[in-house]
Amino acid sequence: MKFYSGFTFKNDKGCFKEYIQDTEYSVSGFSYGAIKAFEYVKEQLKLGNRIDTLQLFSPAFFQTKSEKFKRLQTLSFKKDSDAYINSFIQQCFMPYKIKELEYREANISDLNTLLSYEWLISNLLEIKDKGVKIEVYLGAKDNIIDVESARELFLEVATVTYIKKANHFLQTN
Repeated sequence: MKFYSGFTFKNDKGCFKEYIQDTEYSVSGFSYGAIKAFEYVKEQLKLGNRIDTLQLFSPAFFQTKSEKFKRLQTLSFKKDSDAYINSFIQQCFMPYKIKELEYREANISDLNTLLSYEWLISNLLEIKDKGVKIEVYLGAKDNIIDVESARELFLEVATVTYIKKANHFLQTN
């Protein structure tokens, strides 16, 4: 089982233990880590390796956001990365209490990847057609991503679990 953490986070796998399929042929990722997990699965399949399940927890989904929004995020990060990260972490956990987690150094390159990544149905279908089960988990109270647009897109190719009272970390209290 391979897990990829979210932007600025490390070792956040435990936050999703009730959902994770912890098997040898499963790959999971949270938020920014969902992008990394998806890209890893694509590469592994090209190499002929077996992957049974791809789990995407609150996948980073900003393709419906304006270029102005993305520029503002980048400028805010460049101006004061610590303040940006602190605000980002608060938004991740709203409306619930912030969990104690480990953090890693964030960089502008990761932020740009997160903001510019485009989920394409054709790419998702490519891995689904190779027998990979895609599972997506979304929280209705997620203040980070465009949940409704993500839900609409992923419903075409994945099993989507939509948790009504959950935030970006899929917390419900």
